[in-house]
Amino acid sequence: MSIYETIQQQAKALGPWLRETRRDFHAHAEGGWCEIRTGSLVARRLTQLGYEVFLGREVCRDASRMGLPTVQRLDAEYQRAMEQGADPEFAPRLRGGFTGVMGVLDCGDGPVVALRFDMDALGVVEAAELSHRPAAEGFRSNNEGVMHACGHDGHTAMGLAVAEVLMNLRDQLHGKIKLLFQPAEEGVRGAKSMVDRGLLDDVDYVIATHMGQRADGVSQVSFTEDGTLATTKLDVTFSGKAAHAAMVPEQGSNALLAAATAVLNLHAIPRSSQGETRINVGTLHAGTGRNVICDRAALELEVRGATTEINDYVERYARRIIQAAAEMHGCSWEITPMGSSPSLQSHPELIKRAESVCRDKLGLRVLSGVKAGASEDFAYMVNAVHEHGGQGMMFHTLSPCAGPFHGRNFDFDEGDMVTGVIAFCGIVADLLQ
Repeated sequence: MSIYETIQQQAKALGPWLRETRRDFHAHAEGGWCEIRTGSLVARRLTQLGYEVFLGREVCRDASRMGLPTVQRLDAEYQRAMEQGADPEFAPRLRGGFTGVMGVLDCGDGPVVALRFDMDALGVVEAAELSHRPAAEGFRSNNEGVMHACGHDGHTAMGLAVAEVLMNLRDQLHGKIKLLFQPAEEGVRGAKSMVDRGLLDDVDYVIATHMGQRADGVSQVSFTEDGTLATTKLDVTFSGKAAHAAMVPEQGSNALLAAATAVLNLHAIPRSSQGETRINVGTLHAGTGRNVICDRAALELEVRGATTEINDYVERYARRIIQAAAEMHGCSWEITPMGSSPSLQSHPELIKRAESVCRDKLGLRVLSGVKAGASEDFAYMVNAVHEHGGQGMMFHTLSPCAGPFHGRNFDFDEGDMVTGVIAFCGIVADLLQ
């Protein structure tokens, strides 16, 4: 039996385990930098399998973490994780927003391959209707307001299954494998801290996957050289002066009006002729009463561009608008960066090689040229490896998804996780034989 046949056999045998593990992660969804339970269970499983395990401050650089929750929230999330079954040996080392985990398997001389699996959920209230499978089958998120609405529960489960298959094949592999379980991908906040810790410095190949949408009933993987969008996430606060809205409105400085002026003009930023752009103000909170001139307004926004340069253009324009809107209405302003990522461009040689492995050696259905259309802080990892002469790529594991990504009724076909495991392990086997 060839190594590729062994991979398929072992991955398929792990199908039921993948399903149950994914459902456990789904039912205990944790947001970015709060993946205490998830990360501790990942560390426990990697240890049981025989990996050398690093976690917490060993894999996340403090100063490079972006969009960190408050200390109060981090403490509350830690307590909840412990109540929900976090592993007591590993959880304390993940506390305080250091929730990354790395497992290392040394198979002797050869290339170094890193695989990235993101762990975090989104701030979404999950659907409770019985038409939503997680609700109907009892694995809807127990943590109200936090939901795996982007498939990261599946990514994490796949990563642990990949870890088991590769450990079983270690005698046939030559090189080193790093399994990177990343916190805080949502909001593009977590990868940079792992890169800046030096985890990619010796890596020759870095690979990640993401669930993608497909319409038919055939499991498949997709490869494309098209990059993801660069992006910047900003929180903005306008500070004005409160006053009675009828008696002395002229004595106030209306922060709500400044914010509203900014929102309308942010969405009117001229688009670039050089490539795609995006901008969205996702939240706006302001005011204390109908008869009070608002003295504080806060909004959350993001900009994106087809390239890092185009994204920078939109961000510079947005900052000018925010300043001008504040000054128009006599307010001060503060802009806080909450996350960012450059654009991601997969290496064409690695894509070609991976396509060939998946199609010709693993017998998978392979699609080419499917556009990503979003942003991914995996770009930091790819760029870091490209800069020292290595190769990186992201592929998609396609599944018929219920509901839109980031939607309250999102779900995917759990059987497609097996396809992702097969693809990962087959590509690694080809690189390390």
